[in-house]
Amino acid sequence: MDNKIVMQLSRLFRARFPYIYITTWEEERAINLIRKIAISQNLIKVTRDVYIWTQTKGFTLNGNVIEGTTSPDKALDFVKNCNKNAIFIMCDFHVYFGVKGRQVDYNVVRKIRDSIPDIKTSSFRKNVIFMAPELIIPETMQKEVSIIDLPLPTLDEIKTKLEKMITQNSQIDTSGLNEEVKEKLCKAALGLTLQEAENAFALAMVNDGCIDERDLSIILEQKIQVIRKSGILDYINTDIQISDVGGLENLKNWLNKRNNSWSESAKKYCLPAPKGVLITGVPGCGKSLTAKAMSAAWQLPLLKLDFGKIFSGIVGSSEENMRKAIKTAEAVSPSILWVDEIEKSLSGLNSNGDSGTSSRIFGTFLTWMQEKTAPVFVIATANNIDGLPPELLRKGRFDEIFFVDLPTKKERIEIFKLHLAKRLKDKEVASKIELNDELFDKLADLTEGFVGAEIEQAVISALYEAFFQKKPLEFQDLENVIKTIVPLTKTQKEKILQLRQWANIRAVTATKRDDMEQYNLGEGDKDINGSRGGRALDV
Repeated sequence: MDNKIVMQLSRLFRARFPYIYITTWEEERAINLIRKIAISQNLIKVTRDVYIWTQTKGFTLNGNVIEGTTSPDKALDFVKNCNKNAIFIMCDFHVYFGVKGRQVDYNVVRKIRDSIPDIKTSSFRKNVIFMAPELIIPETMQKEVSIIDLPLPTLDEIKTKLEKMITQNSQIDTSGLNEEVKEKLCKAALGLTLQEAENAFALAMVNDGCIDERDLSIILEQKIQVIRKSGILDYINTDIQISDVGGLENLKNWLNKRNNSWSESAKKYCLPAPKGVLITGVPGCGKSLTAKAMSAAWQLPLLKLDFGKIFSGIVGSSEENMRKAIKTAEAVSPSILWVDEIEKSLSGLNSNGDSGTSSRIFGTFLTWMQEKTAPVFVIATANNIDGLPPELLRKGRFDEIFFVDLPTKKERIEIFKLHLAKRLKDKEVASKIELNDELFDKLADLTEGFVGAEIEQAVISALYEAFFQKKPLEFQDLENVIKTIVPLTKTQKEKILQLRQWANIRAVTATKRDDMEQYNLGEGDKDINGSRGGRALDV
């Protein structure tokens, strides 16, 4: 257990705080912690008995039921009249505080407040702990209750649990479980409750009778369950590899250098976990694809934050949804949080139509990005830079801002290679086209000014033509389709120019400096000949 929470609780007990509220799903773990503190003279000076109350049994002490204490009134009377140094844990007592669908029981609340002088001045040391998975406190009690969030299990606690399970299940094959693999499995389980981690390890053991590095996917599945239960974040299941992203070598190198920066080995260099990146640029050039590829490259869960799910019609619930989304992302960390087209999510900031809800939610998100210590890597993508507020772009929110420009000739060749190799798997379909440097060079020349999405669509459309005519794909099919496509460089030329001008001083180009080339957006565009967006740095 984190020593910080132990010291915090022991100080509250010694200071005779009458009421403490602990929010946690892990009752058993919290009760065991309190029991350890209660018998330690080093921590609380005067040892105490630990009584546990539930609505079904009333108070129990060391497993012995105390009759006549099931009702909240009788339970509070027992606390008042108990002639022992004691800690009273009230499980799910929050149902009397006004949970959804139930009114506040003001008689109970009044009795709690009336008991405060008796608990504080009693010759016996007493503390009452309300324990529940959610925080609900009536307004009239807010000044009398101290709130504590029980942190999720530490790495050491999870390791102890795994080692105990291995000892108890000696028939399990652990030949592939060295210290490095054990640390990987336990780190993957960070963010789960102790019960959830135990379930994941048990599932891994019964799956094939052994536990090793291959069981990382089983632990990840348990994290996916946590994400789905939140109802706000989406888990993105993707098999896209970083090698499936054509070009953008500067951006890929930057990301590769920061892989495993949350590991134990990185701590030797005193490295903080990277905060994130903002990727802006021309639509259809691989921004979202890069976000999806990062999940496989870093072997981390990819969570998508949809601001549409954050906003709700109930007053105050939007802010709570944002806090819940942040808490979930941190709970399953290390993780990647993806905000796609972030400028659309922030479109209501300058409007007064929502009574400032958008601004408050954005402020919460910005503060978290600045102050977060959990290894949650934020990757945000944007097409319209005009919609991005300046406070989002300053250093400290993101580690770097990358600009994705139109693919260079070398990048277009890579994109054609990827899409043709992915789709020409049948020998009969590929019998009339030879995938060589000469072909790729011709296709790259034909598609100058095309974005990656347009190149992919050209390949797909050419294959549709070949399929319709029931013949193998030929170069002529690709050439004919390419000639019919009107690229973004013609329909959005002014917008691309504006993007480049913005990026020249504010962003780093995602393309490697050696791969950059001079080219026009079209005939007669001498004003932008050779101009590319973003600072030409190799990072």
